[in-house]
Amino acid sequence: MSKMKGPAIFLAQFAGPEAPFNTLANITKWAGDLGYKGVQIPTWESGLIDLAKAAESVAYCDELRATCAANGVEITELSTHLQGQLVAVHPAYDEQFDGFAPAHLHGKPKARQAWAVEQLMLAAKASKNLGLTAHATFSGALLWHTMYPWPQRPEGLVETGFKELAKRWLPILNAFDAAGVDLCYEIHPGEDLHDGVTFERFLEATGNHPRCHILYDPSHFILQQLDYVQFIDYYHDRIKMFHVKDAEFNPNGRSGIYGGYQGWKDRPGRFRSLGDGQIDFSAIFSQFAKYDFNGWAVLEWECCLKHPEDGASEGVDFINHHIIRTTDKAFDDFAGGEADEAANRRILGLA
Repeated sequence: MSKMKGPAIFLAQFAGPEAPFNTLANITKWAGDLGYKGVQIPTWESGLIDLAKAAESVAYCDELRATCAANGVEITELSTHLQGQLVAVHPAYDEQFDGFAPAHLHGKPKARQAWAVEQLMLAAKASKNLGLTAHATFSGALLWHTMYPWPQRPEGLVETGFKELAKRWLPILNAFDAAGVDLCYEIHPGEDLHDGVTFERFLEATGNHPRCHILYDPSHFILQQLDYVQFIDYYHDRIKMFHVKDAEFNPNGRSGIYGGYQGWKDRPGRFRSLGDGQIDFSAIFSQFAKYDFNGWAVLEWECCLKHPEDGASEGVDFINHHIIRTTDKAFDDFAGGEADEAANRRILGLA
């Protein structure tokens, strides 16, 4: 049997003030009725979870799990994508990222960072109280503004940047280690951890921390023309989470990877609903079956064209179709024989 679990859905793109997306009870009933078995909860959505309360109260966490179970789903992981982004922000992006923090922290980058770190610490405790084993986040970025090196990066700049990034994250990684939870960074353009090489740099800077892992999302790899299938060969032992998200890349004579500052509909690289893009999910799910991935297949809906509720509805059958029921026998077992060392030696001409 396959070790992969699913389908699940990331609730970040759906949560809002209107029913059925406004409370945990309502949104999990919606998801369960569609056929999802799990939900990934964004911790910044106060209508879905009180992160501080979840960090201090097992009873409250039991209530959250009971609410989900009543609607046929379970909590797969918590997410601190927005808070994680604020652990490391270059000053050039301060004003843009202020919106990820409470209003009283706007214009106060040091206080905002301290708040973000505390949010991650709470998330470690909350994940433990919920009985979870993995957590989703972003790394933030100190070096992204130097991604295309003009002017030339000064020697040692990258090493200094990753040393500082690791310094900021090590206390958080240690907190997740104490909680028994893997911290999974979504490898994503705009973050200092945006491909395999940058993940390796960070992992080395953390001393190969045992809780430093990957949230795999192939949509971000096709948009930067990275081999998203071979990525799994390289990093399968560090991949603990999986966002099932589609995308397409159609370069032309006017625009390519960088997009020309165009809106999403007009960029060569666009996020799409499952099945509408170019990602080879059959190859991806085969890779995960090969390496016995035992995490959740979690739909993350982002599409510049299709309505989100249609994308969510279609995603259930799509993921169910792609999860592989692994075999416990070889296709040519019928032609095999019993193990016989003496016969083996005769076949090899050794007897």
